[in-house]
Amino acid sequence: MQYTAITFAILMANITLLSDFGLQDASVASVKGLLLQYAADLPVTDISHMVEPYHLQQASYLLNTAYKNFPAGSFHIILCDVFYTQNPQLVLCVKDGHFFLAPDNGILPLSFSTYDAVWRCATLQKGQTMLDWTTIITKVINKITSNNGDASELDYEPIQMSNLLLHWQPKQSGNALECHVMHIDRFENVVVNLTNDDFEKFRRGRDFRIQFVRHTITEISHSYSDVKQDDMLCRFNSSGYLEIAINRGKAASLLGLKLSKEQHLVYNAIKIVFE
Repeated sequence: MQYTAITFAILMANITLLSDFGLQDASVASVKGLLLQYAADLPVTDISHMVEPYHLQQASYLLNTAYKNFPAGSFHIILCDVFYTQNPQLVLCVKDGHFFLAPDNGILPLSFSTYDAVWRCATLQKGQTMLDWTTIITKVINKITSNNGDASELDYEPIQMSNLLLHWQPKQSGNALECHVMHIDRFENVVVNLTNDDFEKFRRGRDFRIQFVRHTITEISHSYSDVKQDDMLCRFNSSGYLEIAINRGKAASLLGLKLSKEQHLVYNAIKIVFE
């Protein structure tokens, strides 16, 4: 039997799961149980289930960090803030040969600015649950795999996603950029919402400083070992985002930085001044 490149990609594919469910109850297990029943041919890999509830920017960062390392043809299921409205819509997005299944709540436009195609697959009706949502997803996956990975021939409505969450973007204020925390990892390294490309675009070759109460950063490091133990640094991590860290220390605790949330009354901004 001869395989096309698309067919081979589907044969090598995985399902990934990203959610804000946490691990305290059986929600993740219930979703995996349905996937085992209705999409049993594809292995399931967890990206994370520890996304802060409703925190779409943290979810988008983790998705962007992980998906590129999976084989093309993989299906990435995002279960974050699914019930963002009374009748949430499920969208199917194709990018770089990967399939993304997510609610149309802004998570995908926040994750990447360009994509190949996007369709509306279903609208959840009143009384339907997360398990109904997951069952619908398995049907979409099976349709795509049965069609050798060609989603364009399926009976789904092409749409343009419009829920771009602009309030999650860095804010320009004179000669400074105000950024905020979108992820804190296990080592308390702080990831902010600024990419290397956007940093250099705004910097235009100028010097910069990131000022904290007792600490100032004026250089971009390549690794933690570029500075002495317990010294502070900033670097662009493997996902291309600015990270503030302490070599073998805990930057989040020392600087009092927390994950940015819309409901916070005090905006915990990190200001980068260009000179």
